[in-house]
Amino acid sequence: MKALLLKGAPHLNSERTTAYIMWHVCWALLPAALWGIWSFGLSALSVLVVCVGAACLADFGFTSRFHRLGSLSDGSAVITGLLLGMTLPPSVPLWMAALGSLVAIGLGKHAFGGLGQNLFNPALVGRAFLQAAFPAAMTRWTPPFLSDRFQSFLAGSWTIPFARPQLDAISGATPLGLLKFDHMSSHISDLFLGQTAGCIGETASVLVLTGGAYLALRRMLDWRIPIAVMGSVFVISGVANQLNANYPDGLFMLGSGGLMVGAWFMATDMVTSPVTTGAIWLFGVLIGFLICAIRFWGGLPEGVMYAILIANATVPLLERFTQPKAFGGQP
Repeated sequence: MKALLLKGAPHLNSERTTAYIMWHVCWALLPAALWGIWSFGLSALSVLVVCVGAACLADFGFTSRFHRLGSLSDGSAVITGLLLGMTLPPSVPLWMAALGSLVAIGLGKHAFGGLGQNLFNPALVGRAFLQAAFPAAMTRWTPPFLSDRFQSFLAGSWTIPFARPQLDAISGATPLGLLKFDHMSSHISDLFLGQTAGCIGETASVLVLTGGAYLALRRMLDWRIPIAVMGSVFVISGVANQLNANYPDGLFMLGSGGLMVGAWFMATDMVTSPVTTGAIWLFGVLIGFLICAIRFWGGLPEGVMYAILIANATVPLLERFTQPKAFGGQP
């Protein structure tokens, strides 16, 4: 006699499980990550490996300690470590990269209850911690394509905790830093093709855009969020440039810094982004406005990280005021 098995909804099965989507996001990030390794060499590879490895170890430890559902096979820890590593300078000490992953998983994810319950993007929580705790290491840039990048590590990569950091004999600046502090612009082609200094996975904007477009076509992210972010940045910066030529134009803003990674892979996080149509558009526009405001008038040249974290905090409020009325309900 067969047993009657009772289960709650949903009753439809789909191949698009959480793990299925997570791993596709990882594959979409690989082209930009591989370009970062090619551009900056062994140090970039080491940072990415350490970030992913530390994130997986931390996630396994917290999941086991608190007896929570989830495993390394769902890919969430890998994405967190990979995104964090891609937003770090290639010369950052490896112990800082590991600490950032620990904070991202512990404070950004498990402090809120684990997978699917975090309020802020975990990778950005880890990066915000590193930016606040170690600003010098997080703003030390290296030019791409150094001749010995695959023969030796950058100075500072193996710096031990609390030691005086080593300084690179050759240093560079990001396009945003050159524009903000030295009033020097960069070629648009260099920004989109990864020919500039910057974070490991943020320099080749065209590769990030390709990976994001792939996920959008597979309906694994909501295309309206990156379109709202990029559209608002393009319009605001275009208007500002017309009013004052000292402000960068729309293409420069789109291709520089971490805007592409933030718009396509961080702002679209299914857990920390809104679900109602009105809130989605407002969320994207808010991020774009904050990016422009911080880049134009803030003390730091970049503003993507803070813009997304602030917007994450507004999601409950945005959804509350854009919640559609039930059929037959009061307008």
